[in-house]
Amino acid sequence: MTVRAPRLVLAFATVAAVAVGACTSAGATTAPTTAPTRAQSAAASARPSAAPAASAPASAATGSGGPASAACPKWAPAPAANVSTSTATIETPKGNIVIKVDPKLGPHAAANFVALAECGYYDGVIFHRLMPGFVIQGGDGQFGREPNLSDSVGQGGPGYEFADDPVTVPYKRGTVAMANSGPNTNGSQFFIVLADSGLDPNYSVFGEVTSGMDVVDAIAAGPNSGGQSGRALDPVPMTKVTVTTP
Repeated sequence: MTVRAPRLVLAFATVAAVAVGACTSAGATTAPTTAPTRAQSAAASARPSAAPAASAPASAATGSGGPASAACPKWAPAPAANVSTSTATIETPKGNIVIKVDPKLGPHAAANFVALAECGYYDGVIFHRLMPGFVIQGGDGQFGREPNLSDSVGQGGPGYEFADDPVTVPYKRGTVAMANSGPNTNGSQFFIVLADSGLDPNYSVFGEVTSGMDVVDAIAAGPNSGGQSGRALDPVPMTKVTVTTP
């Protein structure tokens, strides 16, 4: 897979900028619709991409994995009006990852993540992209849901896109942000930062890992295809994602 300039890029020491993101239907990888790249944090910035939301219209959002739930949103949720934080727990075979979801960091992204988690959209969805030392990326419920994984994983989304949130914090270790395929193309794919990064503020941040970074590191250490695609060869699923609000 190749990486698209607008997506999140992962940078290697020998590369000026690398994009982490989703793949386009033509097989190219986009930036933070999915995930960022290493090269960007090392020098020039590229954007992480998840799946281009445009490639996953509502009518095609079921993909090979089938719909998560009829209760899942069919269009972008309204930005969070409540500034209270929520706690999201991602259960995986390797352990739990606990995330503090903060609407003050990204009201659109936070509301979207919570809505998708609460309807079961992420349950059974894999972390399909592994970039050791940079990010892990997942959340493609259209093509990345077990047991019906598709070769198109990384290109899917919930069937809609939503606007970027202004980024006011750095992408430090543990930051959780949306992947995209360009401005205002957020969908369902997100990434977790493995090491402090100098990424450009092009990926909407909505939280941080408060517990379980050892689990994130263990997932990142799994076998992958290498290169900018970093496709997980033995992908770890999000068995269940639950959200609690004080």
